[in-house]
Amino acid sequence: MNFHHSSRITIFFVALIALLAVACSREEPATTKVLEDSSTNSQPTYVPPPTSTSSIQSPYVGQETRKIKFLSPQDIEGLLHGAGTPFGGLAKPAELNGYPGPRHVLDAVESGEFHTTGEQLEQVEHLYEGMRTEAIGIGELIVELEESIDNAFSSGIVTEESLRDMALESGDLYGRLRVIHLSTHLSMIDVLTPSQVVQYNSLRGYASGDDPCAKVPAGHDPELWKMHNNCQ
Repeated sequence: MNFHHSSRITIFFVALIALLAVACSREEPATTKVLEDSSTNSQPTYVPPPTSTSSIQSPYVGQETRKIKFLSPQDIEGLLHGAGTPFGGLAKPAELNGYPGPRHVLDAVESGEFHTTGEQLEQVEHLYEGMRTEAIGIGELIVELEESIDNAFSSGIVTEESLRDMALESGDLYGRLRVIHLSTHLSMIDVLTPSQVVQYNSLRGYASGDDPCAKVPAGHDPELWKMHNNCQ
């Protein structure tokens, strides 16, 4: 390689390095840019990523978009249709202790999985329709009142006195609704036989399918227990 050719290559690389150095000097570090941008704003601009969690993250996240914050869409639907599903199960103490629900009995009869006499079926239908009619009336009042409570807070017009009145009324309605559902389950014991109750519990998938007449639970009066369970 001759001297002139070598010199040209050297000059070319020196020029290239100089150009790169100038270009780099004109770029601001990303961290500096972020700091400058944030310093010009009066409010913090940092937003935690969606996957981050804090020590006080609410279990109610997402519920702030509800029309009525206290009630889920499923609660509202159940209340307006007289179902026992709102609030985690209005008749759960009865249902899970062997007192059948009329709606489930009727569904099982319709599917052919459960059999009753004609008289029993009429009694179950009567209990269900009476329960449903009463429950719908109370349920509508609960939905209306809970919407009023929600609106009072969202509009900022809530007062200690109005809050107390509405909350106590809501609690009273809730109690009345529970009585309607629980008492209907209680009445079902007088309609079905012990063996039908056992079959009902089995169809519902409950772990305990024992005959309620075979053993009286501790703390119960034997005669009253047998009477309520139609034991012979």
